[in-house]
Amino acid sequence: MHELNAQVLRVEVKHNNGSNGLGSAVVIAKDQVITNCHVVTDAKNIKVLAHGEVLSASAIKPDWYHDLCILTVENLNAPIAKIGASKHLNYDTPILTVGYPDKTSEPINTFGKVKGLFPMDDSFIIRATSPFKLGASGGGMFDEEGHLVGVITLKSRGGEIHYYYMPVEWVQALMHKPAQVLGTHNEKPFWAMASENRPFFMQVVQPYVSHDWNVLMNISNAWVKQEPNTAESWFYLAIAEFETKHYDEAEAHFKKALTFHHHDEETVAYLNKISERTAAMNVKPNQMALLSN
Repeated sequence: MHELNAQVLRVEVKHNNGSNGLGSAVVIAKDQVITNCHVVTDAKNIKVLAHGEVLSASAIKPDWYHDLCILTVENLNAPIAKIGASKHLNYDTPILTVGYPDKTSEPINTFGKVKGLFPMDDSFIIRATSPFKLGASGGGMFDEEGHLVGVITLKSRGGEIHYYYMPVEWVQALMHKPAQVLGTHNEKPFWAMASENRPFFMQVVQPYVSHDWNVLMNISNAWVKQEPNTAESWFYLAIAEFETKHYDEAEAHFKKALTFHHHDEETVAYLNKISERTAAMNVKPNQMALLSN
């Protein structure tokens, strides 16, 4: 645990408008750290706190759309993370996160399991149960072997929070791009686009949390047409059908989801509910009288 914590650093930012910002970063190569672009957007001064030393970032390699930015931090003395692969993750794979939430001076660890793998641009956005707070953005998600597999990035709003991580494969691709001067250009990440332009896995969250089942059904129908080979698209469509009492369609689509995610406990639980309800609906009046006696 200590070794992983040492690979994740605190980031302090002075924005062009004079405001201050906080974030986290993971050491990925000599004098190179990865963080979220939203941590360093419009920054004229970026400091990285490395175990008692305060170092300045001198250059940036941005992937604005995927919200990943590599900072050059010269004379950085910190252990380098071992790079893993998000493509090797499975549902319910245990993971560990390391970040600096709020104004903490020490790294905080959270634990959880993978609960979603959403295809995007030749990789997978990861959803996991491990919670994080403001300031942890840019921190690391590690697998059981201690390999970096994702970067802490964003969470949904509302009572039932979904936590998302960018895949390490995008970090690896970014490492080969040329560095730029700090503060030369900024763009919005995919998750900050207009709601209708966001990925479907983001669009379904609000109607799901607010129980707006008709809206959820419309979005999910569009999702399965675009991504028919993902468990989540069929799962959310089936939930909308279940909640609107279209049990035959819901059963078929929950089973479709299981063909991609074979042992999902939540999907199996919904199928059991459907079996119980349809069995109750098929009980004849004379049988009901016998059961009540």
